[in-house]
Amino acid sequence: MEPLSWTGALGPWLVPALEAALIALALAALAHPLALLAGYRMGPGPEAARSGPGRAARLTGGLLRLSLWALAAVLAAFLIGGLLVPPEAKGILGRIATRLWPVWLSLGASFALIALFRRRLGLLGHLLGNPAGAVGLALVMFWVFAALFADQIAPFDPVTDVIAGMKNKPPGTPLPAPGDAAYGYYLLGGDALARDVFSRAVAGARVVLAIAPAATVFAFMVGITLGLPAGYLGGRLDILLSFLANLVLAFPVILLFFLLVTPEIVAMGVPTYMAGALFLFPLIFLTILWNSRFRTRPPLRAALIGATLGLGGWLYAGLAWNADPLGVVSMPAGVLIVFVSVVFVNAPSVFRIVRGLTLDIRTRDYVAAAQTRGEGPWYIMLWEILPNARGPLLVDFCLRIGYTTILLGTLGFFGLGLAPESPDWGTSINAGRGLLQFVPFPPLVPAVAIMSLVLGLNLLADGLREESLKE
Repeated sequence: MEPLSWTGALGPWLVPALEAALIALALAALAHPLALLAGYRMGPGPEAARSGPGRAARLTGGLLRLSLWALAAVLAAFLIGGLLVPPEAKGILGRIATRLWPVWLSLGASFALIALFRRRLGLLGHLLGNPAGAVGLALVMFWVFAALFADQIAPFDPVTDVIAGMKNKPPGTPLPAPGDAAYGYYLLGGDALARDVFSRAVAGARVVLAIAPAATVFAFMVGITLGLPAGYLGGRLDILLSFLANLVLAFPVILLFFLLVTPEIVAMGVPTYMAGALFLFPLIFLTILWNSRFRTRPPLRAALIGATLGLGGWLYAGLAWNADPLGVVSMPAGVLIVFVSVVFVNAPSVFRIVRGLTLDIRTRDYVAAAQTRGEGPWYIMLWEILPNARGPLLVDFCLRIGYTTILLGTLGFFGLGLAPESPDWGTSINAGRGLLQFVPFPPLVPAVAIMSLVLGLNLLADGLREESLKE
């Protein structure tokens, strides 16, 4: 079998179109700022400030938009053509696009549902009218669906499938004995242990997206539970909690992680004790939430609190202490260290944001009206202040998942926490960096994956910020 080309049978038709679109985009991107500068009259007086872009700037702006659409059309042609051409005519990109068919189907269905229920979805529905937000949402959802369908997408097991003769092979290399496997190629090449780079990149999305959002949610639970009373009640509580938050923020992050993975610290059980303390906050938050909201309906309040403590206590015992009596819920020691470290580092930042928002919102008229009605402090904090702080908190939540993704990549790169054979992106970069000059794809593919996910989260946060300001 011959090695695969990147574009297959589509290359002679679409590669020239792609080159032309990229050249047009580069020229338009260079010409538009120059036309904008030339369109403003320079000189003294208010007339210079009032003068706007001229005809040339409008023309170059239109060309810039047109070139962007042309580039998007060519990329869409690569995707659709790669899906439709016969298997023998597919290149590397076409075969990857074909392997990702569950992702494309899920993305199309998701955006169709968002468009159908746009008015009922609030900020999420408004994102479709925001270019940056829509692109960011598409990138994030791409990786979410890739993680969900990783078992169907990845042609090889990312850890155990090691094929002799495929060590450090370039993309599109056929297997030495194609009949020995269901798939005859390593689409993005092999790494230093002869594992499939494409399969490891897809499986790495599942590892990253299983840790980063969950750790961010836990950090928000801690920050909200402590930040609301600190900002609303003030006094010595605020001074104490703010001092502790600043103390944690002043500690070097990497040094903290090195300490937590030290065998002596692990043997002392410090990460487990930290998990025992931090993992209590979701239970505390939900219990206070139900108690403050349904205090006038004791049966419903008792049912909700009982269900929360029962189910939450079971999860807490398994995740924090590895003491699930059913043996269903547990967290590996390496994952627990990474999870606890991420929560511990992010929680003080969330605390400061929530505290600042609370200090501002507590002076509003609707808070005074709730106080006049005789509402309790926790009801005011959770049901008056917190909902009105949702815009900045949603934006920070998206950004913080991106920061956590980068942090997980950094930890994997330094070999902290997760097992060396883990397919997470940071560990894969670390494993392939030694031969980066000669075999670039093993570290390059996970690096691009991290970049695209973080870019999507940042664009999504920008879109949410813009749409929340319009409300």
